[in-house]
Amino acid sequence: MNVLVTGGAGYIGSHTCLELLNTGHSVTVFDNLSNSSEESLRRVADLAQKEIVFVKGDILDNEALEQVFAQTQFDSVIHFASLKAVGESVSKPLEYYHNNLTGTVNLCYAMQNAGVKNLVFSSSATVYGLPKSLPLTEASPTMIHEVTNPYGRTKLMLEFVLRDWQTANPNFNVALLRYFNPVGAHESGQIGEDPNGIPNNLLPYVSQVAVGKLDQLGVFGGDYETPDGTGVRDYIHVVDLAAGHVLALNKLATNCGVVTYNLGTGNGYSVLEIVKAFGEASGKPIPYKVVDRRPGDIAACYADPALAKSELGWEAKRGLKEMCVDGWRWQSQNPNGFNA
Repeated sequence: MNVLVTGGAGYIGSHTCLELLNTGHSVTVFDNLSNSSEESLRRVADLAQKEIVFVKGDILDNEALEQVFAQTQFDSVIHFASLKAVGESVSKPLEYYHNNLTGTVNLCYAMQNAGVKNLVFSSSATVYGLPKSLPLTEASPTMIHEVTNPYGRTKLMLEFVLRDWQTANPNFNVALLRYFNPVGAHESGQIGEDPNGIPNNLLPYVSQVAVGKLDQLGVFGGDYETPDGTGVRDYIHVVDLAAGHVLALNKLATNCGVVTYNLGTGNGYSVLEIVKAFGEASGKPIPYKVVDRRPGDIAACYADPALAKSELGWEAKRGLKEMCVDGWRWQSQNPNGFNA
């Protein structure tokens, strides 16, 4: 397939581009580089020993989107381009609603005008809000007033948008992939998560403490109703997550309409369990301090990934040790990320 990947220079996007190239697909990346680096794509091309086409552009720019579709006939689109920090979305809701909602609608118009009928959408487990029970299945309730932050609400709103779009265009196909918590890096240590400024996610923050860039980890909340009082999440290795996108493309080729899948391991780990595991992987102490809860966070969230296994043939293959070892390899070899 010839695949357009929006936001493909980012963390999950770059790993997915590598999986696509390694499985014989052609890849064009459309990215504004607001929270990513073109260096990631150069490294992806080196690892795959294949060409990757890069177009710098923003999904809020209709003209740029129309132009990229005019230049190349794509079979499918994988849509990663979005603002994605839970905490930041609470303080900057308008930016999140504008970028994520408007940008995705722009993309749908451009696909529709170009006759591109297959879309894999980067959704999130945040659409489940405050879980009524665990583990979460794709049939678990998703109610807008239960979602705890603007980022998650944009993802849930867009799931409705894309379902309505496909209903009006029955020959279109959409895969809604609800990610849990991507971590780790490619085993080569050449690509990984490289956030701008202070990391918003746990593992890159922990790894920057381990490498000496940050003094200590702030643990948001130590009084949740969990075994050790810290938040519990389903962490999934980013390479496993990337592989799920390739299998989702294969599913769309069967003209399946709209499908929804949880991509997680089914296991929940607390913040302090992650701190311990990363300390063991790195051989470095991870100093931390428990601070106030972060607005928009919940106590626990982990998946039932059985549907993805039965319908896509997908399951996570890498455990917590691999997540931490691969994450540390990336961070220790690239202490300043792609700005070496």
